[in-house]
Amino acid sequence: MRRRDTECPMDALLRLLMGPWTTYILWILRSQGPARFGALRRQVPGISAKVLTDRLRLLEEAGLITRTQEPTIPPRVTYALAARGRELSGVLDTLNDISLRWEREESGRARRAPKGTRTAAE
Repeated sequence: MRRRDTECPMDALLRLLMGPWTTYILWILRSQGPARFGALRRQVPGISAKVLTDRLRLLEEAGLITRTQEPTIPPRVTYALAARGRELSGVLDTLNDISLRWEREESGRARRAPKGTRTAAE
């Protein structure tokens, strides 16, 4: 991750994390541990093989994940969080906690809304 002199120090990190599927891929590796390409693709519904490949390469280049290839036929490739990616564990865990809380709040709001009315979220 390169930083331009005129930008906020967090700019490069935030730009990386805002990329399509990036945070979701990191969360899967954080919550479920190392995974092979096919398993990652199944766990990220709607992602194409090309986009997943691009994201994994970007994350590897940024030092957030590692790619381990075993010399088998076909090659067995496993992706895992690198030390730099593990530094984001607290942030990812906090985002997960917030998302679960918001989900509970939204489902509670939807249950309390009288039939035929709209909730503020709609």
